[in-house]
Amino acid sequence: MKRLLWTSFTLALAAAGPCLSQAPARSPAGEQPSAAQNPFYCDVSALTPEQRKRHFDVLGPALIAKRTAVRELPDGYEIQFPSDTHTYQQVAEYLDGERACCPFFDINLHVMPDHGPLLVRFTGRPGTKQFIQADGSGWISEVGAGK
Repeated sequence: MKRLLWTSFTLALAAAGPCLSQAPARSPAGEQPSAAQNPFYCDVSALTPEQRKRHFDVLGPALIAKRTAVRELPDGYEIQFPSDTHTYQQVAEYLDGERACCPFFDINLHVMPDHGPLLVRFTGRPGTKQFIQADGSGWISEVGAGK
């Protein structure tokens, strides 16, 4: 059972934390990832069952609800969160799981000065943005949609 880490953040969230197929995804041009590149799927062995449950069932939904803005980038997305201590701790824990499970992401956490918002960027090689669009719709949907 492979779960995307964009599921909760999954940056696969189809509904409550879906899964990605076990086969690596092909790039938009149809090529297989090179041996030096990680495929576009989550390594579920990177997280224990307890960590996966917390990642997908607790942290992901909590952070999706806290988003204050989403910005589309040429190679991914940037998600904005409030800068309170609790949110910062949740984001840091979530990103630790993401980097373990989905090593193909280039993840950047930017803490703005003067108590400004937290900005999290999910970018990467060609195909990353399409991966996020397909499997992270809850993360990149319009803020406030469905509330």
